Amino acid sequence: MTRDEIDQVLERHFAALQKRDLDGILATYADDAEHDAVGRDPNPIHGKAALGAFYRESLADLANTKVIPVRRFYGDEFAIDESILDGYAHGRPFDLEGYSRPVRFRMLRIFEFRDGLIARENAWFDIVAVQRQLAPPRH
Repeated sequence: MTRDEIDQVLERHFAALQKRDLDGILATYADDAEHDAVGRDPNPIHGKAALGAFYRESLADLANTKVIPVRRFYGDEFAIDESILDGYAHGRPFDLEGYSRPVRFRMLRIFEFRDGLIARENAWFDIVAVQRQLAPPRH
């Protein structure tokens, strides 16, 4: 894939994430895609059914999320993407009470592509930043 083709897939992926469009998100993945989010249990997950369950839960936990690009590196059939997620924590993102508070954190993702779709995603979250922002207030 060319850089432009990779960018087009990732732009569709991130736009669907921002719109909380589950079908749009899943349309960017291969049927047998692997998703490896470091620290998540179970991990990794495989296939669109597992991805759908993961995104249904995580989309409910983070609202009005913007993906802000920082930098992207390209290789043959892969891209390394650093971005900032900026939104509001509802539910229990990362097993922390959200209370509709704003949350902003960095992510590093490695995307591997096959036939114009995401075949594998490996994601690291700045969990320390999330914990700092969502920690219960001290009295």
